[in-house]
Amino acid sequence: MIFEFSLKRALSIAKKEKFHILRDPFTLAMATVLPVLLVLIFGLAIEFNVKDIGLTVHDSDRTFSSRKLVEVFSSSQYFEISQNQSSTEDAIKNLDSEQSKAILIIEPEFEHSLLSDGGAKVQFFLDGADNSTAGVILGYLGGIQQAATLKLTGHEGPSFFQLKTRYLFNPELSSPWFVVPGLAVVVIAILSILLTALTVAREWENGSMELLLSTPVQPLEIIIGKLIPYTIIGLAAVLLVVTVAVFGFGIPFSGSIFLFGFGSFIFLIACLAQGMLISVLIRTQQLSMQVAMITGLLPSLLLSGFIFPIESMPTVFQNFTSILPSKWFMIISRGIFLKGADLIDLKVPFVGLFLLSSILIVAATRKFKKDLEP
Repeated sequence: MIFEFSLKRALSIAKKEKFHILRDPFTLAMATVLPVLLVLIFGLAIEFNVKDIGLTVHDSDRTFSSRKLVEVFSSSQYFEISQNQSSTEDAIKNLDSEQSKAILIIEPEFEHSLLSDGGAKVQFFLDGADNSTAGVILGYLGGIQQAATLKLTGHEGPSFFQLKTRYLFNPELSSPWFVVPGLAVVVIAILSILLTALTVAREWENGSMELLLSTPVQPLEIIIGKLIPYTIIGLAAVLLVVTVAVFGFGIPFSGSIFLFGFGSFIFLIACLAQGMLISVLIRTQQLSMQVAMITGLLPSLLLSGFIFPIESMPTVFQNFTSILPSKWFMIISRGIFLKGADLIDLKVPFVGLFLLSSILIVAATRKFKKDLEP
């Protein structure tokens, strides 16, 4: 078999696809406007910091020291003192009825123990039904305990040394800084896969594929020709998303914009080729859309490291995530956005993306049938 590839024929297919996109305003809007809207909406909605936590206080001591302890909780801006119940049973009822997430029980003789023994105990009950929220609240308690010790005793505690923690790349642990670069990866992946998953299937359903197959054009030329216009649109969408992230959410862009653009280009090729492969294998738009959502949405959302750390997954799933383009671009996006990483730092994810995009294009080309048989 003689390998044939004509750039002129591929560009002709790209030109044909461009006119098709321009005639379909919905496709154009979905490719450019929808990513920006989704990043804006979900970037504002997703917040990992838990605030305004309902805290029921039962203060049996009612002294100056116990009130100062309650003040430490309320001034932390994490807790909202909802009610001061007269008994422990009433406080627990608030937890049962979900009127509060936690209970602070201050026993009698709290101030006396503090002044005479140099220390006192309080009880803190936490609703463990929502383990993610409970874990975040537990993280707050360490800092609050340290602040309360300083306020009530005048010193920071019995430790012989002071350990100070600094968070690099995201000093305030801001959720948008973490969420938006990852969210952009998920949104662009899903839309890119969907765009091309429908393109060949639509031609089969409309009957225009028969006319295309009657020409001398080769499968690789059709694949490349169809990828070109969607790649250009995808890069425009990436530029809009980066603009919204930097100027809308105030996220610093620490790395090279050209390196990010290069990574975005390879990532778009991989996602568009994945959609093209689906479209080549399944010749109906409805089924192609369903397969694209299953293979694009769920892995990008749950297995790319966007929300759940890949390092925490079982070894089998850690290895499985290596076949997902979203995993590699997630590392590139967060690395360039927040850490200012260069090509040397990101050589592994770049190589992974390049291999995946090449394999997907080859697979789509080999599976492309030049006959009318189903």
